Amino acid sequence: MASHSDTLVVFFGATAGANGGKLGSDERELILLVWQIVDLHENKVGKLKRTLVQPDSADLSEQCKEETGLTAEELCKAEPLESVLQQFYQSVSAELKSLGRSSYTLCVGGPLLIRQVLHPEASKKNLVLPECFYTFVDLKKEFHKCCPNAGPVKDLTLTSMLDYVCIPAAVEQEAGMREAKNMVLLILHLLTEPYNHTFSTFETVNYKFESGACSKTEAVDSETVVRARGLPWQSSDQDIARFFKGLNIAKGGVALCLNAQGRRNGEALVRFINSEHRDMALERHKHHMGNRYIEVYKATGEEFLKIAGGTSNEVAQFLSKENQVIIRMRGLPFTATPQDVLGFLGPESPVTDGTEGLLFVKYPDGRPTGDAFVLFACEEYAQNALKKHKQILGKRYIELFRSTAAEVQQVLNRYMSTPLISTLPPPPPQMVSVPVLATSPFITTGSTRDCIRLRGLPYTAAIEDILDFMGEHTIDIKPHGVHMVLNQQGRPSGDAFIQMKSADRAFMMAQKCHKKMMKDRYVEVFQCSTEEMSFVLMGGTLNRSGLSPPPCKLPCLSPPTYAAFPATPAMLPTEAALYQPPLLATPRTPQAPAHNPVPALAYYSPQLYMNMNMNMSYTTYYPSPPVSPSTVSYTGVKDILGFFQGYQLQADSVLMLYNWSGQRSGEALVTFPSEKAARLAVAECSNVPLSGHPIRLVCCE
Repeated sequence: MASHSDTLVVFFGATAGANGGKLGSDERELILLVWQIVDLHENKVGKLKRTLVQPDSADLSEQCKEETGLTAEELCKAEPLESVLQQFYQSVSAELKSLGRSSYTLCVGGPLLIRQVLHPEASKKNLVLPECFYTFVDLKKEFHKCCPNAGPVKDLTLTSMLDYVCIPAAVEQEAGMREAKNMVLLILHLLTEPYNHTFSTFETVNYKFESGACSKTEAVDSETVVRARGLPWQSSDQDIARFFKGLNIAKGGVALCLNAQGRRNGEALVRFINSEHRDMALERHKHHMGNRYIEVYKATGEEFLKIAGGTSNEVAQFLSKENQVIIRMRGLPFTATPQDVLGFLGPESPVTDGTEGLLFVKYPDGRPTGDAFVLFACEEYAQNALKKHKQILGKRYIELFRSTAAEVQQVLNRYMSTPLISTLPPPPPQMVSVPVLATSPFITTGSTRDCIRLRGLPYTAAIEDILDFMGEHTIDIKPHGVHMVLNQQGRPSGDAFIQMKSADRAFMMAQKCHKKMMKDRYVEVFQCSTEEMSFVLMGGTLNRSGLSPPPCKLPCLSPPTYAAFPATPAMLPTEAALYQPPLLATPRTPQAPAHNPVPALAYYSPQLYMNMNMNMSYTTYYPSPPVSPSTVSYTGVKDILGFFQGYQLQADSVLMLYNWSGQRSGEALVTFPSEKAARLAVAECSNVPLSGHPIRLVCCE
C-alpha cells in the first residue's frame, strides 16, 4: 500500500466460541464481522457495516449466545467467509474511492482477531486473503503510547481505555456494532488535543516462513520458543508454519526433532520473533493439524540450539542458498555418487547448482551413512522429486521426504560428532578371535565402588545435561570421568557411567539424585565399581538388588558332560571384560562339575569359535556390530555335528550365537572333551567348506 496514514478501517469480529481475551483459543469459526472507515486527515467516519458469517458448524457456545445474541438459524442464512471477505473488500474500496482516498490500514482492538482467528481459519479453508489483512494497527498499543500509565497493554480493554480518558461508552444494542463504535470514539479522541497522536506503528503478518541456518553461538531467548508435540511424521517446516499461521516465526525457526534412529519423532521446536507471538502460540495447545491435535508447550533457547544449531562450514555453505526447497534422501547405496543421485532424480527435478546442491551425510571417518540432502529451486521440482519415493537406485529403494535446515543441522551434528569412545583396532592374528570388550585407556579396573551409573537418560541428553543434572556433585567427578554409552548404531543408549573421586562421593550422588528428573524423564542412579561397570557393559544387570552376570558368563554355557572348573568370584570381572554377550537360543540349566573335570585354562571348557564373517569393528561400549547373513545363519546344530563327525560331540556341545536383533550372527561355540581334541579339529577342519563356505576355526579356551 502506498501510504498507511490516509485511512483506518476499524475491524471487529466474533467467533462461535470464546471471545474477548480468549478469542481464537478454542479454534472456533468466525460468525460476525463489523467495520467502519475513519478518515485520519478529516477526522471523519464512514458508514458502520455489520455482516454475519456462516460457519461450517453452527454449534454456538453459551458465551457466544449471551454476548452476541445470535442464533444458529440466523447464521445458516448468512454467506460463507470467502464471500463475506470479498464483500468487505469491495465495500471498503468503493467507499475509499468516494472519499478520494487510495489506501487504508485495518485497526483492531488487539492482535487476536487477525493472528489467532482470521489467518488460521483462512489457512484451513485454503482461502487467499487480500493484502490488507497482512498489516494492521493495534489500538491497545497505540493507546498505551499516549497513556502509558493506563496499565499493561495485555490488561487493557475497550471499557478500561474509555474510562481512563473519561469518554462515555456507546449504547448501541447490537453486538459488534457497540464495540466498533467505541473503537472509533477512542481513535478520534487520540487524534485531538492533548495527544495529537499519529498512527505510525504497523504490525505485519509474514506471508511465508523463511528457512535458514542457525549457529550454535547464536543467542536464542527462551521466551520465544515452544515445543509442538504430536505432529505427523511427514510434516515439513512449512506444514508447521501453516499450523501457526498468523504468528511470525523467526527465520529458520522450525526445528524438527529426530529420535535415536534418526527418524522424526513427531516433535518440533519453534522459535518466534518475540514473546508475544510465543504466548499466542501456547494458546493453540491441542489445536488440530488435519485430524490430529497438536500439543504446544514452553521450551528453552538451549533446547532449540541443541536441535537446530550447527557449526559445520560445509552445512553453512550448503544452506547459504536462500529460498530453496530441501528434500532428504534416505537409504542410498553406500557406493552412490553425486552423478548417480542426479541421474535418479532425472531432468524433471533439476538440483540447484548440480552437484553443489547435494550434501551427503557421512560418519567422522568418511564412510557414507546412506543419507543425503538435496536443494531444489522451486516447489515444482521438489514435487517431481518426491514422486520418486521408494523407487529403486541400484538394488535399494530410496525414501524421499521434505526436510528443513534445522534437520540438516541435526542429522549432520549427530553423524559427524566425534565419538567419545574410540573404535578398537582389529585383533592381531595370533589373538583369539572372540568379540572383545576393552576398557577405555583412562579407565582402570578395581573393586572400589567409586563410580555411578545413570540409566534412563533422555536420548537427546548431552554431557552438559548430565553435569546440570548432577549439580553440586560435578566437582567430585574425576577428569575425563563422564562416559556416554552408545548403542550399536553409535547413538546414545540412555545410559552413562561417571567416575567419582571417591566411593563416598559416589554414594552421596546415588542417594541424592536417584529418580531425579532430567527434562521430562526420571533418571535412575546406581553406585558401582569399575569392575561392575565392565560387567554391566557386557550385558549384566546392576540395580539396587545386586549384580546379575551377563548371559555369556553363566556356567550354563558349558555342556553338562564337560563342565569347566567354576571360576572364583575374583575371576569373574576380569574375565567379563573380555567377551561380548551373545544372545542365546535356549539358555541351559547350570550343571554340577564333573567328577574328573577336564583341565581348562580359564572359565570355559576347550572350545572352538566358528566364524563365517569376521569383518567387524568393535567399539568399547555395547559392541554389537552389524553382520551380514552367512551360511551358519541357515546351518543348524545337526550340520555342525556332521561337520565334526568322528569327534564324539553331542547336541548340547554346540552353542549358536545370536546378534542383538535376535538373529543368528554366523558364529558358533563348539565344546570338545579335551584341549587336544579341540586343537586337532582346528588342524584338520579349518577352512574346510560347510554348505559351500569355508569355515574359520579358532581355539577359544
